[in-house]
Amino acid sequence: MKNKIKLDSLPKHIAVIMDGNGRWAKSQGAARVFGHKNAIKAVRDTTEGCAELGIEYLTLYAFSTENWNRPKLEVNALMQLLVATINKEIKTLMDNDIKLTAIGDIASLPESCQRELAQAMETTSKNKRMTLVLALSYSGKWDITNAMKQIAAKCETGALKAENITGEVIENHLSTSGIPDPELLIRTSGEQRISNFLLWQMAYTEFFITDTLWPDFRREHLYEAIVSYQTRERRFGKTSEQI
Repeated sequence: MKNKIKLDSLPKHIAVIMDGNGRWAKSQGAARVFGHKNAIKAVRDTTEGCAELGIEYLTLYAFSTENWNRPKLEVNALMQLLVATINKEIKTLMDNDIKLTAIGDIASLPESCQRELAQAMETTSKNKRMTLVLALSYSGKWDITNAMKQIAAKCETGALKAENITGEVIENHLSTSGIPDPELLIRTSGEQRISNFLLWQMAYTEFFITDTLWPDFRREHLYEAIVSYQTRERRFGKTSEQI
C-alpha cells in the first residue's frame, strides 16, 4: 500500500480519533485498561509512519473533556499510563526528531501529568521533522468557548472592536493557533461521528473511517487512509472545473 502513496500530495496535518480500546480489551476478556496499554503500540507505529512519510503534523485525540465522566478507576489508570508513556517515549521522539506539544485544558490534568508533559515538550522543543500534538482534556466546544472568552475580554478592554472580529481572529485564539487545519481525519472502530473534536478546524477535513480497533491499527492502515484521501477531489465550495 505504501508504494501507492503520492509523496508530492501528502496531507500536511492528520488527526486521529483513537477509538476501540475498550472493545478490544473486552474481546480479549480483559479490563478496559488493558486495551489502553496495548494501544501504545498503535500510537508509536502511527507516529513513526507519519514522520517517515513526511507528514508535518499529527494530532491524536488522547483524552476528551467528556472522558472525565468515565469510572474513576479507569480515569486514574489512564492518567498513570499517560505519565509512564510520555516518560518512556521521549527517546523515540528524539530519535525520530519529533516535537511534542499539547492542546486542551492542560491545567485540569493531575500535576504529575503536567510535569511529565512539560518536561517532554521542553526536551523535544527543537525537533523539526514532525510535530506530534496530543489533545488532552480537550473538546472542540471547550476550544471555541475558550477562544470566545479571550476575544470578549479584549473587547471589554477596548483592545479589539467587535466589527474587527474575523474568522482569522477566532483561529488565532484557538488552542491550535499556528497549526494548519487537518486535511485528513482517521477514526478507528467504525464509529461515524466527530465526538467534539476540532469542530472549527475540521470544516473541510476529509474523513476516513475504519472498522479496525485502535490497538490493532498500524502504519499499513495509515497508508490505506492516505491513499483514500489522495483519490478525493477537494473543492472547498468550488466546482470541479474551477479546481
